[in-house]
Amino acid sequence: MLINGIINPAINSLLSRVRHTDLLIVSDWGFPSMAGVETIDISLVAGTPRVLDVLRAIRVNFNCAKGVMAAEFRETSSAETLHCYENALEGISIAWEPHTSLKSRAKAAVGIIRTGDTTRFGNILLEST
Repeated sequence: MLINGIINPAINSLLSRVRHTDLLIVSDWGFPSMAGVETIDISLVAGTPRVLDVLRAIRVNFNCAKGVMAAEFRETSSAETLHCYENALEGISIAWEPHTSLKSRAKAAVGIIRTGDTTRFGNILLEST
């Protein structure tokens, strides 16, 4: 039985199948489902867990150097929220694109981890190294 790290078996399975340059999305509660893309829904109630919680947990054993976020996130988020994301994404180069473009890219992802986060446009697409 796992007692450290990510104990969710579905997330462990998904992470173990992400290979070099594959895409993984950590999304908020409103992100659309994508046909053919595995979605692991870990939402509990509005706001729990957050995208940041998942990012911090997976970064321990998940290597990525690139990410994509919605440009609208920077326009709608407070300075405090932006700072929290910057800290969680330290060392990852982020490209900013329109939210519609991010959703289009999601079709090529290996999987989506859907959270209960209510932060507008707080989704992140991660490219593994």
